[in-house]
Amino acid sequence: MLQLLKHLTAVELNWFVWAYAGADREQWEDEAAVSADDTASDLARAYREAVARANEVALACTDLDRPGARSLRETPPPSMRWVLVHMIEETARHAGHADILREQIDGSIGR
Repeated sequence: MLQLLKHLTAVELNWFVWAYAGADREQWEDEAAVSADDTASDLARAYREAVARANEVALACTDLDRPGARSLRETPPPSMRWVLVHMIEETARHAGHADILREQIDGSIGR
């Protein structure tokens, strides 16, 4: 579960801050493994901070169809509209993964 949180943190920063806003890449790694020093509270705090930065980028956007600075893929830079929809899909997919893991641990299923 912690790896999912670490991944989503990097994805928020990659798409909104690096790709859309064009900021220099900082000290985040897209697929860094959870280390023995990582705690759940530290990773949750990092995720909340990444989301806050992503929110700043999104709120500063005055045209949802304007392309960003660069792309993470071999495609032209996507629009803010695309980034927002992609991140809804990305986060929902990984929340589903977390739900499957939780179901395997405690046996309860959500309905």
